[in-house]
Amino acid sequence: MLALAGGAAWLMGSAALPSGTGTVVLALGIAVTVWLMMRATRAGGSRGARLDRDRRRRVIYLLVVGAGLVVVGGMLLRATGRAELTAPLTVAVCGALLLPLASLLDRRALLAVGAGLMLLGAGGAVLALNSAGTTESQGLVGLVGGVLLWVAAAQQAGLADELRERIRR
Repeated sequence: MLALAGGAAWLMGSAALPSGTGTVVLALGIAVTVWLMMRATRAGGSRGARLDRDRRRRVIYLLVVGAGLVVVGGMLLRATGRAELTAPLTVAVCGALLLPLASLLDRRALLAVGAGLMLLGAGGAVLALNSAGTTESQGLVGLVGGVLLWVAAAQQAGLADELRERIRR
């Protein structure tokens, strides 16, 4: 799931780039996302531990609330003339949702990713308010957020351990 979320963030960032460059960057992001998902599937990371009914309900509740916050917040920001803050809001909300998900899924590494995404959202909001247009903030927030999520996906797929073994040889 982290690889897919990274791909979605990369898509958001590449959409802010000019059409020629944005297409190449998007294709690179799709390739990385597919590669990470294939590696995670081979490593057995496609299915984590089964969640009991209560935990599954809480995870779904968090995802629905997060999607609702992003949609309503984006609509309110557009209505008030602050559409440039939509991308930083989305990344910050996703980061905030990773904090309770970390304890529900028993994955402490998600705490660092969530904190990083919230800081990235805050920095993107400052950049959006100090620049004209959405290109800089949306591009920066999307691309850096995608890389953060991809690094977390690679770590969970065991690629960091594989890299350490190759370096030791």
